[in-house]
Amino acid sequence: MNTSGLELWRWRQQAAIDAIAADVSPTELDWLLQEVAGLDTLSLRLELYKHQPQIQLKLPLAELDRLWQRRLQERLPVQYIAQITPWRDFKLAVSPAVLIPRPETEILIDLAVAAVNKSFVTGLERGHWVDLGTGSGAVAIGLAAVFPAAEVHAVDRSSSALVIAQSNAQNLGYGDRLKFYLGNWWEPLEFLQGQVCGMVSNPPYIPSKLVPQLQPEVANHEPHSALDGGADGLDCIRHLIATAPIYLRSGGLWLIEMMGGQAETVSELLQQQGSYMNIQIFADLAGIERFALAYRR
Repeated sequence: MNTSGLELWRWRQQAAIDAIAADVSPTELDWLLQEVAGLDTLSLRLELYKHQPQIQLKLPLAELDRLWQRRLQERLPVQYIAQITPWRDFKLAVSPAVLIPRPETEILIDLAVAAVNKSFVTGLERGHWVDLGTGSGAVAIGLAAVFPAAEVHAVDRSSSALVIAQSNAQNLGYGDRLKFYLGNWWEPLEFLQGQVCGMVSNPPYIPSKLVPQLQPEVANHEPHSALDGGADGLDCIRHLIATAPIYLRSGGLWLIEMMGGQAETVSELLQQQGSYMNIQIFADLAGIERFALAYRR
């Protein structure tokens, strides 16, 4: 899968013109070439690669062109073309079997660390942590990185998602630290009742009727099972509020991502359930109320 620098340069020139015409940022193209051709930003900016006799590509140039045309015409996410996405300090493999981890979801890990430091019980960072609906494994790997003494359990109902999550954990050196389970939410974790120090989840939270209205990159390519949260978007969150107290130890953390506009209802649901205290809402970097946090009484 070698090509000459000149051939790749010619392809990039035309691909950039096509991108602008399709209202796609050419910066995506350069990011893609960094991933599939191993080129750095300086080489791309100064076009130094043009003079290389051979450049090793991860896929044939004709296939790269076919996928780039799908990016422009079908709005295929560029991360699915590269089969990788950056997230926190990691590069995670992704495919259409999993949701592409978003930058804002990185904040879940920072909130978990801060919450452990403020907890009224000690040792939470050394116990059992759970990532429900793990997808690519991003949150589970993030938890393993910041809590090196914790045992992290990751659950997903999609076997194809778990294959990717396990591969990511192995490739990033966390294969021995993470345990993966096929199942629905808490179901595979009955043996952890009353023992969990922290539950973190980025569940489906988009109202069903809004899913088709999302940008085409999301609506047409990412798994709807990871997006659709039922009529009001809160089906999965309600389930996690109702079931988590059985599994969380006293002082254990309940932490989720949600959609802007859901914070007030989620806070009320947590309050009404009766098992939670210190309920808090946090905004993402854009100022959108995106995260709900509570402690088990």
